[in-house]
Amino acid sequence: MQSATLWRRLLGVEKTVVEDVVFEEEVHGAGRLIVRVRPMSTIAGRCGQCGRRCSWYDRGEGRRRWRALDFGEVMVFLEADAPRVRCREDGVVVAKVPWARHGAGHTHAFDQQVAWLATQCSKTAITQLMRIAWRTVGAIITRVWDDTASGVDFLAGLRRIGIDEISYKRNHKYLTVVVDHDTGRLVWAGVGKDKATLRGFFDALGTERSNRITHVSADGARWIAAVVAERCPNAVRCADPFHVVKWASEALDEVRRQVWNAARADTATLRARRAAGRENHSIGHAKALKDSRFALWKNPENLTTRQQVKLAWIAKTEPRLHRAYLLKEGLRLVFQLPLDEAAEALDRWIGWARRCRIERFVKLQRTVVEHRTAILAAIEHNLSNGLIESVNTKIRLITRTAFGFRSPHALIALAMLNLAGHRPTLPGRR
Repeated sequence: MQSATLWRRLLGVEKTVVEDVVFEEEVHGAGRLIVRVRPMSTIAGRCGQCGRRCSWYDRGEGRRRWRALDFGEVMVFLEADAPRVRCREDGVVVAKVPWARHGAGHTHAFDQQVAWLATQCSKTAITQLMRIAWRTVGAIITRVWDDTASGVDFLAGLRRIGIDEISYKRNHKYLTVVVDHDTGRLVWAGVGKDKATLRGFFDALGTERSNRITHVSADGARWIAAVVAERCPNAVRCADPFHVVKWASEALDEVRRQVWNAARADTATLRARRAAGRENHSIGHAKALKDSRFALWKNPENLTTRQQVKLAWIAKTEPRLHRAYLLKEGLRLVFQLPLDEAAEALDRWIGWARRCRIERFVKLQRTVVEHRTAILAAIEHNLSNGLIESVNTKIRLITRTAFGFRSPHALIALAMLNLAGHRPTLPGRR
């Protein structure tokens, strides 16, 4: 095998002429291997962005270096001229090179390995192994994702989608994510949690494909419902059962805190009276209520013996709180019934909550009435946001693993590389 062919194989480059190899010694390092290269004549003089053959403009900034994969402990760089060409579409740009993406300072193989590592390990490990900065990891991930997305239509064939938001940073920093129910893949993510962000997804989808959407699952957020009604008038909107039951659980917990605070106030009064020697009442009622949260939250079939005793005690001592618990359980059981029975049970629950004289549940029934059609649609089509919540959990894990991203776009790129069905592969592997 000729030495030039061997060097091309070792470097993982194609359509490249290897002119010379030089080793540069370093005082406090392992040295650098400088491989002087040039593009083959078949692709020389092309636009770096569109790839069209263009007229020569100037020499640019002279010779440049691109970081390649290391040879053991030795860092490797490709060195070549970087002339500029004049393109009719893109203007004056640096000429295309076959070993690296336009505007990148690393070879294709280097980018590919960093992107693969980003889907497998922490960002800190990547910086130490590849000897690059944190920002460089984010830039490479974004480049690789843009290159991947340019050749794949992730929005093709969408019929049933789920929409949700996820917090990725403090101070109310959110991403809006869209998942395909049929494939389980993340198909789109955008920065923000509002109508404008979601409209960006439907703009990318297009009017024709938006009209083909048949089902949309989401929580009760009004900004989602408004945009879906505007852009997908033919789609059936399904309210996520988990979020609906969560509304009831939050209402129950609010009632529990009200009862607990009232018991604390009574306890303080009893202590004062007991200190004065006038009465000797038990003052453990408030503490017993404080420890009742999990007994009230858990499903009846999952209660421990101790929690069952606690629930029976609440039924005897706090009938208002117990009534709130029954209302929560009644709404949860609606989702376990067939459609015709569920519709009747939901109407009965609404009437019960309306007359329950518990302010928080009277308010909740108004919300349930507003989303009644979407709730019944979720039961009819057996659609929920469980898949979307699973994707959100994976995005949170990615966020923790790859901490340090300053830009949410790098996080979106990493999430898409992990969850969109087109993970990067190691160089030289199929």
